Amino acid sequence: MITKVYKFIFAVLAIGGMTSCADFFDQESEHVVFAENDHLDNATDTIYSVIGILNKLQAIGDRTILLGEVRGDLVDITSTANSDLRDMAMFNIGDENRYNQPRDYYAVINNCNYFIAKVDTSMKNNRNEYIFMREYTAVKAIRAWTYLQLVLNYGKVPFVTEPILTKLDAEKEYPRYDLQGICEYFINDLVPLTDRWANEYPGYGNIRDLTNGASRLLYFPVNIVLGDLNLWLASVTGSKSTYREAAERYYKYINERNGQNSSYPIGLTYNTWSPGSTTWNSFRSAQAGSLTTENYASNSEIISIIAGDSIPAEGNYSQLRNLFYSNQDNEYRVSIVPSTSMYDLSESQVHCCVGTTGSTTYYAPEGLTEHLSGDLRLYNWYSYGTTTDRLTGDRIETSYVEKYVSQHIHIYRRAMIYLRLAEALNGAGFPRAAFSILSTGLNNEVMREAVYPYCSESDSTWISRLDFPEDRYVIYTVQAFATGRYPTNTPNTMGLHTRGSGWTPLNEYYVLPEAPKPEVEEPAEGEEGEETSEEVPVIIVKDTPELTQKQTAFVDSLLLNECGLELAFEGTRFYDIMRFAYRQPNPGQFLANKVYARRGKVNSAAMRSEIKKDLTDQRNWFLDWNGQIGFGF
Repeated sequence: MITKVYKFIFAVLAIGGMTSCADFFDQESEHVVFAENDHLDNATDTIYSVIGILNKLQAIGDRTILLGEVRGDLVDITSTANSDLRDMAMFNIGDENRYNQPRDYYAVINNCNYFIAKVDTSMKNNRNEYIFMREYTAVKAIRAWTYLQLVLNYGKVPFVTEPILTKLDAEKEYPRYDLQGICEYFINDLVPLTDRWANEYPGYGNIRDLTNGASRLLYFPVNIVLGDLNLWLASVTGSKSTYREAAERYYKYINERNGQNSSYPIGLTYNTWSPGSTTWNSFRSAQAGSLTTENYASNSEIISIIAGDSIPAEGNYSQLRNLFYSNQDNEYRVSIVPSTSMYDLSESQVHCCVGTTGSTTYYAPEGLTEHLSGDLRLYNWYSYGTTTDRLTGDRIETSYVEKYVSQHIHIYRRAMIYLRLAEALNGAGFPRAAFSILSTGLNNEVMREAVYPYCSESDSTWISRLDFPEDRYVIYTVQAFATGRYPTNTPNTMGLHTRGSGWTPLNEYYVLPEAPKPEVEEPAEGEEGEETSEEVPVIIVKDTPELTQKQTAFVDSLLLNECGLELAFEGTRFYDIMRFAYRQPNPGQFLANKVYARRGKVNSAAMRSEIKKDLTDQRNWFLDWNGQIGFGF
C-alpha cells in the first residue's frame, strides 16, 4: 500500500479565549502520515505511523532537556553559548527563538491523534489476540507525555484530541487547558489501558544501534506517565489521595517492570571514600546499571529515550553532546557548565565515611579541592581541564559532563522513578517511607520497623499495598558496604543519598525530626550490682499531625536537594523546582529564590537584575508564542 504525507497550508487566525491551531503547523511541512484508505488496519501502515511519531519526537528532544535545565539553578552558560540559549537562561525567549516552536509539539500530538482515531483496535489474529493494542497504548502514552511537556513550558495550551487534516479543522476554535486540565484529562484517558496493556510494548526488533530489545526504550511506560500526571496534579491541588495514586503508579511500574510481581531494585550505584580513608584520595565505587549503557535488561538504569541520529547530516542529530561536553565538533568549547549553586549544593552535603569493619563512622573534611568535599556524584560526572587550539596555540579550558556521551536523549531512568515515588509518598502523608528511600532503601522489613508503627491503622493498610519483599529487595548493610562480604543474599537496595554522600543510615547530620522520647525506667540491678538481662522496652509513639507536617516539609527539602544531586544536568531541574514550588505558601517567591541563587546566594540580587523577569510572578515562568499560546493568553 502506498503511504502519503499530508501537507498543511494554514492561515494565521486571531484568537480570544479560544484559539485555532493554524499557526502551529508550518506551511508545507509534513505533519501527518496516513494510509491510502484513511485507516490503519495492517502492520505496514501501523508500524510506519508509529515510527513516524517517534521521528517527530526527535524535534523536541533537545529542548526538553534544555528548557528543563538551563532555566534552573544548577547550570550556567558560557560565552560560547548561542544567543537563543543565553536568552533561555535569562527567561527572555522571544517568538523567533529556535527553542520556542510549539508547532513541533503539535506535530507529535497531531500524528498521535491521527493514529488513535484511525487504528483498528478491534482486530485480532488467529490466536484471538489483539494486534494493534500495544501500539495504541504506546501512542496514547506519547501523546499524554507530549501534552505534559507542552503545558509545563507554556502554562496554557490549545487542546486538540482529534486529528487536524484540513484547513477547516485548523481554523476551528479549541479550548485552552492549563496544567490541572491536562493532567485530569490524560489520567482518565490512560487509566482504562493499564490493567492489560501497561507493560506491553510494540516489538519492532532492532532499530539502528538499538539492538537486543533496546527499541523498547523508545516508549514511555504508561504507569510512569500516570505517576507524573498524578504527581503534578497533586502538587497543584494538594490532594493526598492524588499523591497516593501517583505513588501507586510508580510502584506498579517498579513491581511489574520485569513481569508480574517481579522486582526492579535501586541497585548499588555509589561513589564514596574507601573504608578507613584518611588521605582523601582513595575511592570506592560501584555501578549497578550504567547511566551510559542504552540496553534493555532487568537492571537497566535507562528506561526511556528519544532517539537521536548519529551524524549531523541526518537532520535529527542531538546537539546536547556539543553543549555539555568538550570535543572536536565544538572546538572543545562548551556552552553549559555547572553553576555556583551546583557546587554549593554538592559541597554542603556531609559525607559519612565508615571504618574498615563497618563498626565506626566519621566524616570527610570540608575544603577538599576539585569538588571532593560533600557529595561525590558531581566529581563522578563532571571534570574539566585544558587543551591547546591546534591553529592558534591558545589555551582552551575544557569541560566534560559525562552524562552526555550518547547520541540519544534520556527521558526516564530508575533513580528518577524512586525519587518521584518518595516525593509522592511524602505528599501522601508518609514522610518516614519517603525518608527511607533516601536513607536505608525500602523493603517490607524497613516498612515494619520504620513506617507502620508510627501510622494509623488505615494508613498502614494503605501503604502495605506497596509490597517490597525482603527476598527480592535486599538491603545493603554497613558491614557489607565496608567489607564487600555478604553473609546471605546479595544486596541490591540502598538509600539514594548513599550514592554520593557516604553511609547515610548512620549519618547523624541526616536524620528525620522526631518527637521527644518518653522517659523509660531503667531495669533494676541484680545482686552485687550486676545488671539484669531485661532489655529496655522500645517505646513507639504514633506520629501526631503536627509532627507529620514538620517531617513532610523537612523531607520535601531533602528530596529537592537529592533531585539536584542525582539528576543534575539531565533536564529536570526547572520542572522539579516548579513542582516543589506549587506546594509552598508562596510558590513564586520559592522558585525565584532558587533561580536567582544560580551564581550563589550572595549574588542573587545581581542575578535577578540580569534575568530582569520577575519570577515571583508565575506568569513569567512560562513561554509564550506569537500571542497565541502561553499562560497569559
